[in-house]
Amino acid sequence: MKHILSSLAGRVALPLALMTFASAAAAQTAICYNCPPEWADWASQIEAVKQHTGITVPPDNKNSGQSLAQLVAESANPVADVTYLGITFAIQAKKEGITQAYKPEGWEQIPEGLKDPQGHWFAIHSGTMGIMVNKSALGDAPVPKSWEDLLKPEYKGLVGYLDPSSAFVGYVGAVAINEALGGNMDNFDPAINWFKALQKNNPIVPKQTAYARLISGEIPILLDYDFSAYRAQYKDGEDVAFVIPQEGTIVVPYVMSLVNKAPHADDGRKVLDFVLSEQGQSIWANAFLRPVRSSAVSEQAQSRFLPDSEYARAKPVDYDRMAQGQKPFAERYLAEVR
Repeated sequence: MKHILSSLAGRVALPLALMTFASAAAAQTAICYNCPPEWADWASQIEAVKQHTGITVPPDNKNSGQSLAQLVAESANPVADVTYLGITFAIQAKKEGITQAYKPEGWEQIPEGLKDPQGHWFAIHSGTMGIMVNKSALGDAPVPKSWEDLLKPEYKGLVGYLDPSSAFVGYVGAVAINEALGGNMDNFDPAINWFKALQKNNPIVPKQTAYARLISGEIPILLDYDFSAYRAQYKDGEDVAFVIPQEGTIVVPYVMSLVNKAPHADDGRKVLDFVLSEQGQSIWANAFLRPVRSSAVSEQAQSRFLPDSEYARAKPVDYDRMAQGQKPFAERYLAEVR
């Protein structure tokens, strides 16, 4: 009897083991570096990817610089399948050989200049840099209207910006300020001088997404994108304003890439297909971003942006030259400002 039970147990255990293995094999996961749920409503995008493709994309809170560094370090044995980067980091990633070419469905609808000709990166949406203000946390200080306003003593301890030597959004702020104050990609003196002057106001300089810190009032003023401010205002119901500085600012795309030798490349391709689909693009639009496929922007989403007359002060730049200037600027910033 004991022998029979032992034999039955063995026969049952084998199918159970096979079932467990099959279940694990069926689980589809694509690792994305820099897909933070608190940024650009990646939380909704990740949920939609799972719903429509069955692929799980675990949230990841790296910034662009941290993602690029880890992708380079892991290049011999990649962990990530796809990555989301500010455009200058994507240009650098291609040079480092850590991306592979892939042209997702809807490729033809991406405007020239917003995609790598070979498919190593492509824009999914863009944002406009400006000043995000938690008005209820300002105290007696007025809402600032310009980059120069932020240097005034009344904003001491109130201004934050992400570290421009690491985070793409921080570097975008630096380029926006530099261009607005008369600099160019060959001359970052205006931005360096501005950051030096801001040091007198004791700025707060986090390395990663600081949305929650602005909402809480810990950072009343943050150099950030329009979509973050509109999210706070319209989705989270906060007393937040977005200001396009009087001197001007810049518009920049965020892009995605398939990682070279990705361990789950097929699932990674499906994720990239989805974020560029009408469904995926509409999620970006409803999160107050400018999707690269303009047809995905609803009238309701469009109505929540500042007027076009304000956005007339926001300009694109030469993104290749912006990428070339990133490392020299970071070195100057670390040596002269921080």
